[in-house]
Amino acid sequence: MSDVKLEPGDTAPAFSLRNQDDQLVELSSLRGRNVIVFFYPAAMTPGCTTEACDFRDSLAPLQSAGYEVVGISRDDTAKLREFRERDALTYDLLSDPDHAVHDAYGAWGEKTNYGKVVQGVLRSTFVIDGDGRVSDALYNVKATGHVARIRKLVGLDA
Repeated sequence: MSDVKLEPGDTAPAFSLRNQDDQLVELSSLRGRNVIVFFYPAAMTPGCTTEACDFRDSLAPLQSAGYEVVGISRDDTAKLREFRERDALTYDLLSDPDHAVHDAYGAWGEKTNYGKVVQGVLRSTFVIDGDGRVSDALYNVKATGHVARIRKLVGLDA
């Protein structure tokens, strides 16, 4: 379990993960651009599909405002590819099977699932500036309505 909780101003933990096409994606390769990194529990589940499609539907305005979007889950690259194709997602989905990057961002820990305390993904989103610093760290977010909140945070919607 991770006790990490990132705060605005912290340096975003570096990562190097495989995307849905089995290509390596490194946070450092996105330096100079603003990046929205969201951690979600599992591809093709109802809540994660809602969140992923909301990001897809907001991608053009986010990109116009200078933001890239990447999603990270524990799913393998084949499942991520299937998810991306099924829902016409137009941004990278990254595989973190051992949840090391989840741990580094504080997106893994204790949560209650159907009344039981379990270890798992804490649905979380981070806005990272072009210098690699955390602008916003949002933990335990809800899938529905979350992207609208991000849009406001980054100044797209007043």
